[in-house]
Amino acid sequence: MNTRFAIALAVLPAAGALAQSTISPDHKLAWGENIGWLNWRDAGNPAGSQGVFIAGPIMGGFIWAENVGYINLGDGSPANGVAYQNTSGQDAGVNILPDSRLAGLAWGENIGWINFGPFASLPAAQQARVDYAGGRLRGYAWGENVGWINLDDATRFVGVACPADWNCDGFVDFFDFDDFVTTFEGGTPPACRTDADFNGDGFVDFFDFDDFVLAFEAGC
Repeated sequence: MNTRFAIALAVLPAAGALAQSTISPDHKLAWGENIGWLNWRDAGNPAGSQGVFIAGPIMGGFIWAENVGYINLGDGSPANGVAYQNTSGQDAGVNILPDSRLAGLAWGENIGWINFGPFASLPAAQQARVDYAGGRLRGYAWGENVGWINLDDATRFVGVACPADWNCDGFVDFFDFDDFVTTFEGGTPPACRTDADFNGDGFVDFFDFDDFVLAFEAGC
């Protein structure tokens, strides 16, 4: 990767700069054959305050890997307000495409760039993606310096919070419904959310409201 993309991320930012992690506390690990286990949830102090989060069509926060340090998935604030462009180090991160595949770049100070969208190198079943129905990530990401990162293991995987758990407190209840309605009407979203774009299509509209109601009624 061109050196003009280099980002200085040797020191984790102060807690509170990013949203609370939306990764499951029970399923938070991925495996890199050359770098070992990657913890997607517990970065920050208190633990989880700067872990990885999903906010509509983007991801953000930090992975912690004991052998290589922090890996940054983005700051949660793409320059255009919708998705990271990944054309400079100042606007790099991991996006969630409308078909739920992951795309874009993460950065590790000790390992360089990790590509979450090497689509030409993988069959569809192995491409990195959010499996909302299964409540987890799947597929593989690629780092030029570290090889493949496996999100597809059957027992050790990265689980994502239930979509209807709008306030990310671990429960789906009427507080989530109230909080979503407040966010949808333009109020302040919970700390783990940025806006009411529930379906991640870049717009806040009644499709988001309908999709949230369906997810809420389905439960988790």
